[in-house]
Amino acid sequence: MEYNIRGQHIQVTDAMRDFVEKKLSRLEKYFEETITSDINVTMSVTKGKHAVEVTIPLPNVMLRAEEKSEDMYASVDLVVDKLERQIRKNKTKLNRKFRQSSGIRSLFKEEGASVKVLEEEDDLEVVRTKRFQLKPMDVEEAILQMNMVGHSFFMFANAATKEVNVVYKRSDGKYGLIEQD
Repeated sequence: MEYNIRGQHIQVTDAMRDFVEKKLSRLEKYFEETITSDINVTMSVTKGKHAVEVTIPLPNVMLRAEEKSEDMYASVDLVVDKLERQIRKNKTKLNRKFRQSSGIRSLFKEEGASVKVLEEEDDLEVVRTKRFQLKPMDVEEAILQMNMVGHSFFMFANAATKEVNVVYKRSDGKYGLIEQD
C-alpha cells in the first residue's frame, strides 16, 4: 500500500506518519490482493479538534472514513476502527457486486484464520420514495430552501447551468455543492 499523508494546519511528523502507516496496514488482512491504489490520509486541526480523513479508492468502490477527537493519535485509531467496521459490515455485498461487475472472484477475503468476522446481512431496502418538481433556482436560493425545510441537503435545478445539483450542510457549518461531472 502506498500512503499519501498530508497535513492541514499541522506539520505531519515522521512519528505520526509511521503511526498512521502501521495502523492502516491492519486493513491489509481484509483484502484478497494487495491494494495498488494510493491511500489518501488528511490530518487537520480545527478549533482544537484533531481530524483524520482516510480515502481508499478501490475498483468500483470507495472506502472513506473521518473521525475527530482531542488527540491526533486517538483520531487515527478511531478512523481505522471505523474503516474495519465498514469492511466487515459490507464485505459480502461488496464482493457480490465486485463479482458481477468485473468477473473477478472477490475484493475482500471471505474467511481467514486471522480474521473472525461477524456477518451482518443488512438489506439495502428503500423504505420511501419522494417525487417532486425541480424548480430552477440559484445556489443561494437552494440553500435558503434547504434551511427552511430543515434538511441537511437539497436537490435543485441550477438556473445557471441547467443541470441537477445538490447543496448540503457540512459538519463545519458551511455549505457544499455537488455538480455533475
